[in-house]
Amino acid sequence: MGVEIDTHLLPMKGHYFLFNAGTAPVVPFIPTLAKQLGYSSVIVGVIYTILPIVGLISKPLFGIIGDRFHIQKKLFILFQFIIIISFFAIIFIPSIPSNGEFHCHEGVTLMKFCPPNIENIDKCLISKVVDENNNGTFGANLQCERNQKFNSICANWNVPGLCESNNKIIDIDTSVAHNKIEHLEKCFELIFYNGTVDNHNSSLYCPKEKVEMNCKIKFNDESVSELFAGSTDDQVKQTYQFWTFFLMLIISWAGMAVVVSIGDAICFEMLGSKPQRFGYQRMWGSIGWGTLSIISGWLIDKFSEGKTSKNYAIGFYLMAAFLLFDMIVSSRLNHTQTKSSTNILRDVVRIFQSARVIVFFMWCICIGFGTAMVWNFLFWHLEDLAVNQEKCNYDTAMKTLQGLVMFIQCFFGEVPFFFLSGKLLKKIGHINAMNLVLAGFVLRFFLYSVLQNPWYVLPIELLNGVTFGIFYSTMASYASSVAPQGTEATLQGLVGAVFEGIGVSTGSLIGGMFMNWYGGSMTFRYYSIAFAIFFAFHVTIQWILTRLFGPYEFRADYEQPYNTIASDAFLIDDNDLQQPIITRK
Repeated sequence: MGVEIDTHLLPMKGHYFLFNAGTAPVVPFIPTLAKQLGYSSVIVGVIYTILPIVGLISKPLFGIIGDRFHIQKKLFILFQFIIIISFFAIIFIPSIPSNGEFHCHEGVTLMKFCPPNIENIDKCLISKVVDENNNGTFGANLQCERNQKFNSICANWNVPGLCESNNKIIDIDTSVAHNKIEHLEKCFELIFYNGTVDNHNSSLYCPKEKVEMNCKIKFNDESVSELFAGSTDDQVKQTYQFWTFFLMLIISWAGMAVVVSIGDAICFEMLGSKPQRFGYQRMWGSIGWGTLSIISGWLIDKFSEGKTSKNYAIGFYLMAAFLLFDMIVSSRLNHTQTKSSTNILRDVVRIFQSARVIVFFMWCICIGFGTAMVWNFLFWHLEDLAVNQEKCNYDTAMKTLQGLVMFIQCFFGEVPFFFLSGKLLKKIGHINAMNLVLAGFVLRFFLYSVLQNPWYVLPIELLNGVTFGIFYSTMASYASSVAPQGTEATLQGLVGAVFEGIGVSTGSLIGGMFMNWYGGSMTFRYYSIAFAIFFAFHVTIQWILTRLFGPYEFRADYEQPYNTIASDAFLIDDNDLQQPIITRK
């Protein structure tokens, strides 16, 4: 007997594969790209605090617009194009200029750098740049703030019109030898002897009076730029590079939020009376994500050979190519929006008349709190661990390792649990599954905290099947089964908004600060303790609810009154499991 293929759903499967394959080469690497551009973990934490809030607003807002005006498909394709433009623009944003001090006294001219968190700087990079046996030189451009002390010695520089100029910034070009760099306890001093000022040669000579100026500095050497990258958070926030980077991410995250929530709503409507088949469609997203994550990680390493900084450009080109194909495939979706609601807000509010639903949403917030650390700071932690390795070629395969991490998360975590979750939920019940996810985070974070060799992270990623796979499946009924007719896109957006807009947002902010204060290992240790507390609290509150209201049965029944939804157990067939709606990172 031949296998029947539902050609009606092929474009939907194609969308899930192409969209996730397109975002995989970019989204997971944004935090480490930000680190390379000179942003601290606190800044990255703030960025990833705002981005989920953008999703929180965008999902229900455009879900309502799509439901109200029946333009789901148009919004769906439009925002795919917006994602391509906003993401691709990021590769043209330069790194944050280094901030240092120009010092000149008794004929000695130098630049002084005191990088924040100097104790975390790669020792191999320091030895490569600060080399007393290396007579080679590199160029530097200084944009220094003119002050009163400089005005007293500008005549010594023999630059026509310099003293009379009203320019507040002095433009200096010079070169520095590697063997003229001194590494002090918390600072570096780069000694140089001459240069050009406003295109005029100058000895840059200073008499006995000491002159100091604050400068923004750019180097023409990648190793030097990476070593002296980094500014205080206040300095970063004053740069156009940061605000351009942040704006492009905001637009991209809004686009992804809309595409995911509306795309899933379209999928459920195309499935019609067979919503249980959603998992078979969404599975292709995990296949796309897992496949391209390892390919893109390897390609980034390949294109970065011989360079001290990672070249992420190939990831952005892959993103653009796959999302353009996604637009073409999505235009082939045979979808006509037919359902409508006379009062979307009233119908959605009715869902929250059950105390168990409220507890469930609180649980989703807790899971988002922990998921933020995996999504935004796991790779950061792995790179910090790699810095402590004895060999100086530790990072030549770092992106390949990170790609393998995502490959295992998807193929050995998510995909198997998509198939096993129906039997698991039927056997252990809804509440026990929620407890299992919390316990999984306790173990996963503890293992991260004791990790020393970054490659040993790979077996730990099998726990993603518990912390994300089971979680994803346990949210099933709250995304589609409880959605009143005509509010599908609205409620899909609301589910993801609570998870990301509150949970992931809060976890990113706190995680970024803890990473800065305590480092990755201790941060994951504290998160492990926090989830042990969450686990104990959840077990207690669910026991109290059961004693007060008794166990409830949840059935995949669209006619069930909203004030009785949520329960201890899923009493549904294995093939009736539905998957909820979350933005895939």
